[in-house]
Amino acid sequence: DLYFDYGATSLKKPKEVADKVYEVLSSAKYANASRGSYYEANNAFREVFEARSDVAKFFGMKEEDRVVFTSNSTESLNIAILGLLEKEDHVITTSMEHNSVLRPIYLAHETIGCEYTIVKAGKTGLIDYDDLEKAIKPNTKMIAITHSSNVTGSIVDLEKVADICKRHNIISVVDASQTAGVVPINMDELGIDVLCFTGHKSLYGPQGIGGLCVRLKEPEIKRFKVGGSGVRTFDEKHPGEYPLRLEAGTLNTSGILGLHEGIKYINKHGIENLYKKQIDFANRFYNELKDLECLEFYGDFTKNRTAVVAMNFKGISASDVADVLAEEYDIAVRPGAHCAPLMHEVLGTKEQGIVRFSFSSMNTDEEVDYAINAIKTLAKEI
Repeated sequence: DLYFDYGATSLKKPKEVADKVYEVLSSAKYANASRGSYYEANNAFREVFEARSDVAKFFGMKEEDRVVFTSNSTESLNIAILGLLEKEDHVITTSMEHNSVLRPIYLAHETIGCEYTIVKAGKTGLIDYDDLEKAIKPNTKMIAITHSSNVTGSIVDLEKVADICKRHNIISVVDASQTAGVVPINMDELGIDVLCFTGHKSLYGPQGIGGLCVRLKEPEIKRFKVGGSGVRTFDEKHPGEYPLRLEAGTLNTSGILGLHEGIKYINKHGIENLYKKQIDFANRFYNELKDLECLEFYGDFTKNRTAVVAMNFKGISASDVADVLAEEYDIAVRPGAHCAPLMHEVLGTKEQGIVRFSFSSMNTDEEVDYAINAIKTLAKEI
């Protein structure tokens, strides 16, 4: 298959990532990090520490112990949102969000009664930052927001969001699922409080690894699971310091070290270079097809964006188009609602869905040209 669903997961990974995961599982040199003083345990501990340190640097955060490893962005966002909201709190989010942001907020409302406001995005897939600020109430505790829409590719100005949060003493929780490894993020410079990321998309790690970076000192995120920590076994309470506060049980060592290799790959090749390659693919795809009358495109292609092209054949179900692309052209894309229900309500695509092409630097010129020609051929047939 020709794969254009990198917004869901990176199919092609750097060889270094696969080699590292295989080494961890096959070399008999990696035991339980922090669970012994023998060589294999210390080896795992040392490399996990190095990975934690490089993740902190990658996201512009000084303290590596404030990097917490999780299974994915969804888990990270649940930990951050549900771990910070209390009964009397108000949280602001947007209609750009993935269900990984929306559902924890709905759950907090349902279980503890906190309030929420959803700031509506426009037809271009972006919010108005004045609307974000106008939604603030005296009891607003948090703004939980995506860095980029997984539907339209529109990028949120984190500097503006962080500035609003700082001026009103509000916690910023950022979903960086679509931008980690694509757009440079410096948490210290921006003043972002909590950043949630996944490893398997543009960080090129294996599935099942993610994390959150916690600059926020007060209030502390509530523990969401407790258990083995490798230290203070006789204490009834799970340790309160980071990262142990939010990490209980055996770590996903192969996933963490695979993720680390993905970050090393990005650092070696340059995040700006990798971004330029994939956005050039997306722009070429869009520019070659934008004038076809049977197609409709979503989002603002003049603004900063990720390498996503959201489109439809007018009047035809997105799922039907994706099926034809897969069966007749061996092209893999993502149709449907993309776990972002409110964005589809804004765009008027709730019934039809959207065909999403999402590109990576792992794609090739030949693949992109083939996809362009496939869409042109389909357009003629229709």
